[in-house]
Amino acid sequence: MTDAKLTTLPASAPIVEAIEAIEAAGAVIIEDFVDADTLTGLWEDLGPALENQADGDGRLVGEKTRILPGLVRRSAHSVAIMRQPHFLGSARHFLQRPVRAWLGEQRIEFVPTIQLGISRAIQIQPGVRPQGLHRDDTAHLRTHPGPESRVQVMVAASAFTERNGATRVVPGSHRWDDERGPRDDEAVPAEMRPGSALLWLGSTYHGAGANRSDAPRTGLSYAYDLGNLRQEENQYLSIPLDVVRGYPEDIQRLLGYEACPPMCGLYELSDPMLLLRDGSGDPVGSGKD
Repeated sequence: MTDAKLTTLPASAPIVEAIEAIEAAGAVIIEDFVDADTLTGLWEDLGPALENQADGDGRLVGEKTRILPGLVRRSAHSVAIMRQPHFLGSARHFLQRPVRAWLGEQRIEFVPTIQLGISRAIQIQPGVRPQGLHRDDTAHLRTHPGPESRVQVMVAASAFTERNGATRVVPGSHRWDDERGPRDDEAVPAEMRPGSALLWLGSTYHGAGANRSDAPRTGLSYAYDLGNLRQEENQYLSIPLDVVRGYPEDIQRLLGYEACPPMCGLYELSDPMLLLRDGSGDPVGSGKD
C-alpha cells in the first residue's frame, strides 16, 4: 500500500492552491465544493431518473453500476458545478495553453477554448467490484508525456468512503509515460463527505473502488475538454436547443457553442453563438442567471 495521500482543501482556498496540488499529485479534493441547497436540488432533479436507470450489463457500463448521462439537460443546478471556481479555474490553467503556428511570415498565437465533455451521475451498488485503474484522456487517444486535454470533477452526492467504493487515485501518475501501468496498491481512496469533490487530470490513473457497504455510492462527474477535440458526450444531441437557449451565455459557450481557434466548430463560417441569437440579435440568456 502506498503512503501517498491526496491534498484536501477548503472551499475558501485560493484557486492557485488547488492548481498546485493538482500539479503535484494529479488530483485534489475540495471540501464543500457545492453548497447544501445545490446538492439538494441536484438530488431532486436527478434522483428519480437515477432510481429508474437500469444497472449496466458489464459491457459499456459495469455490472451493478448505474450511469445517468446528460445532467445539464436534466438539472439547471449543473451551472453551479460548471462555474465552480476551482474546477473552471483549473480547467483554464491546464487546458488553455497558447499554441504558436506560422501563417506565412507571421507567427500567430492561438488559445484554445474549453468545452464540457461529459456530465453524468455514476452510482455503484453494493457488491460491485473495483473498476480497473485507467486514464480518462484515453477517450481522445492521448499519448504521454504530452499536454493535458481534460480536467474532470467527481462531486460526492453521497459520502465517499474506502468501504463504499470511493474513487481511487494514483498520485503522481499524471507524470508517467505510457509504458508504466498502474497497480492497485499505488491507489488511494478519495474519501469525502457529500458536497465535496475530487478534481483530477485526464492523465491521472483512477477508478471506482469496490462497494463493500450495504448502500449505493453516488457521484456526479463533469469534465472540461479542449475545444478542438470531440466531446465524449455529444452535447448538441444531448441537450435540446431550447434548453441550451435558456442557459446564460457563458454556459452556452462551455457546452460547445463557441468556435475554437483557429477554425474548429464554426457555424456559417462564424461563431456558433449565432445559432442561439433571438430576433433582436442578442444571445438568448446572455447575462442572465
